[in-house]
Amino acid sequence: MKPIGVGVIGTGFMGKAHSIAYSASASVFGTGLRPKLEIVCDLSPERASQRATDLGFSRYSDKWQDVVNDRAVELISICTPNDTHAEIAIAAIKAGKHVWCEKPMSTSLKDSMAMSIAAEQSPCKTIIGYNYTKNPAVTHARRLIEGGVIGRVAGFFCRYDVDNEADEQRPWSWRMSRDMSGTGANGDVLSHVISVAHYLTGSCISRVVGDIAIVHPERNDPNQPTMRRIVDNDDMVAALVRFENGVHGHIGASRVTWGKKCGLTWEIQGTKGTICYDQERLNEIRLFTKSENLATDGFKTILTGPYHPPYESFLPNGGHSLGYMDVKICELHELLSSIQTDGNVWPDFSAGLKIEKVMDAVAVSYTHLTLPTTPYV
Repeated sequence: MKPIGVGVIGTGFMGKAHSIAYSASASVFGTGLRPKLEIVCDLSPERASQRATDLGFSRYSDKWQDVVNDRAVELISICTPNDTHAEIAIAAIKAGKHVWCEKPMSTSLKDSMAMSIAAEQSPCKTIIGYNYTKNPAVTHARRLIEGGVIGRVAGFFCRYDVDNEADEQRPWSWRMSRDMSGTGANGDVLSHVISVAHYLTGSCISRVVGDIAIVHPERNDPNQPTMRRIVDNDDMVAALVRFENGVHGHIGASRVTWGKKCGLTWEIQGTKGTICYDQERLNEIRLFTKSENLATDGFKTILTGPYHPPYESFLPNGGHSLGYMDVKICELHELLSSIQTDGNVWPDFSAGLKIEKVMDAVAVSYTHLTLPTTPYV
């Protein structure tokens, strides 16, 4: 098994998730590339040092340039705030590194386009961290759709609601800044919805009518609790959508919905049946197909197991349930396989740009759509 040197930039939750995936992927999948944890980076030298010890990296730095320029590093994870993604990713690609970048791609369509162009001009592999499309339940749903089990797809309906920012007493963070995060719920949450939409339908959203809302326009400053800071990106977002292949639907997201922890739910409607999914029950899908016996018509629940690849790489029997970290390992496995075989991987920066364009169109649509002040005659 050939080693591949990796570097991780950013040591928050996603940096930890990437590091765990690197450590486990070869053991789970037995692929030809075994990640070697070379260097981890954080703005705080103390935190970087501690993460290197905790996660098993050979060395650490407080400068991302050290990771990009490290000759032992072939693959770089970008797990930093959104406004840093473009600069780091483009520099990494120019240095000949493969890139695993967390979503969204950047804070602007211009920067995302620059990332996509850099990737197109390089043999390096890129992937955006839309891991919800790697879940065996979701990949099985796509196989059912491609196999015609529910007929021709007619409608796609999806929401992703969380309560991360529901409490108005929660302090302001960089995720609430247009400059640092880009859009709010649109980029952080709806982006996942769009990735799932494109993956399951096999088509891209081409038309939108969008709406956004800021529910909590101010938050307490985390460093000066008596001061208030402005929230200038969206808490809620929704859109009517049309796909290139004619599929109709609506999508939405919220970061301020009490009671929703990971409320990604979707329904895909076909001419012969329907498939439903709930991320909080990520090991199952519900399938309805028309029966000859109307007395037994109804949805059936399909519980994922070894007949739904790549579940069998983790567990020999169904019912034991995979989790979030397992799905990140699946995501990494696809990237490593593409590096090893020089094959394609989805979503690369080109596919990621198509997702970014939808997010941008939703925001632009909102700013341009207002009802007339005079009544209709």
